[in-house]
Amino acid sequence: MVAAPGKIERPAADKVKTDQRDAERVLRLLMIDGLHPVRVPSGQEEALRDVVRAREAVRGDLMRARQRLSKLLLRHDVRYEETASAWTVAHRGWLTKLDLGERGAQITLLEYLGAIDAIVIRRDALEKIIAELIPGSPWERTVARLRCLRGIDTLSAVGLCAEVGDFERFQKAGQLMSYVGLTPSEDTSGEKRRLGSITKTGSRHARRLLVEAAWHYRRAPAKGQALRRRQDGQPVTSSRSPGKRNDACITSGNGSIHSAASAARSLPSPSPGADRLLLGTRKRRLTAEIGRSSPPSSPQAFLSHDLPAKSAPSTSKGRGLENRHGRFRPSGVRIPPSPYEERR
Repeated sequence: MVAAPGKIERPAADKVKTDQRDAERVLRLLMIDGLHPVRVPSGQEEALRDVVRAREAVRGDLMRARQRLSKLLLRHDVRYEETASAWTVAHRGWLTKLDLGERGAQITLLEYLGAIDAIVIRRDALEKIIAELIPGSPWERTVARLRCLRGIDTLSAVGLCAEVGDFERFQKAGQLMSYVGLTPSEDTSGEKRRLGSITKTGSRHARRLLVEAAWHYRRAPAKGQALRRRQDGQPVTSSRSPGKRNDACITSGNGSIHSAASAARSLPSPSPGADRLLLGTRKRRLTAEIGRSSPPSSPQAFLSHDLPAKSAPSTSKGRGLENRHGRFRPSGVRIPPSPYEERR
């Protein structure tokens, strides 16, 4: 059994540490099932992880080398005024033609440019090796499925496979998030509950890949040509329950996996009056007195009912979906008038 050393309990007042005391403590914890076993990766997984982390180290070296060159130009008040982005082919050509005047500064500029070019060559070579290791490996299918998601391509998919290993050992998404340290910290005592920042435990590389990929979902879902090519030929199977179809999040025909956000956008939006009833107004809190009719069990159940289209203003007093002011009013629900209506 291989246990996680960071989860072995140790009394705070214990200031004496010997091999005999450690062995006795480990034996007592093993007898009461107090040790947390960890999964031991295979040699092939360790080799892939080494290559992925080597590429990550080269990426950090390239970022620092570019930062040094940028600060050198900033000290000499040299700014890139073109419309093209930095570190493109046009930007690289502009750097080659620079002349800082002083010999020492020019030699430093050429040295920084040579270091950046060497790091770029190393990075491209590692990326090519990583792409060659995937075909025929145990992660070929997992990498292909991960590439179907927006924001995840070959490097991110291989990095997640190398850091996480076997995804099937996690029964739900919350366990995976806890493994990579994306769950919030908590300090709860009695009736007081306080949630803090994320725990940041586990692999920092896997956490960074997931966070960067999540930024691609902040806008409405859209499939470009690159994503369609990655999804082409993949089986239409839900990732939440392997081997079983989930019609709620999978569509047949184009083989695309729809997210919960896209499914929610396809539902008909309720009327503005329903929003005021469920969420309240911005300046005053909306209170409702429920009469003889029983309210829905949840806002989702309330929104699932089909609401009729807005009709002409009604002069009925509380019997209809809208009163003469055009405000939403279900049967049996009394909404107090606003201060504006009282003044009228």
